[in-house]
Amino acid sequence: MSEPILQRIESEIRENPILVYMKGTPELPQCGFSARTVRAFELLGTPIASRNVLEDAELREAIKRYSNWPTIPQVYIGGEFVGGCDIIVEMYQSGELAELVKKTLGG
Repeated sequence: MSEPILQRIESEIRENPILVYMKGTPELPQCGFSARTVRAFELLGTPIASRNVLEDAELREAIKRYSNWPTIPQVYIGGEFVGGCDIIVEMYQSGELAELVKKTLGG
């Protein structure tokens, strides 16, 4: 991975236990999918780091290449790509998200 933007993504994912690339911010999501994704973590009482892809067109395209996933939001937990909104909501409903968060954060 030689492009600086891809190196930045890799660094951000490594440095943040839970990172959401989203449209908007957790406080002011700019799409329903991002809002639902953030809400799942809020319901768990789990803090997240986020990056607003609407503020950075290069980041918005690069994260799709990095993950080979075409849509936003994208969630990384423990340095691994987990998925987008539908996957996070399903994991929340099944209890799997709570388990993964607990394992990742050591709580």
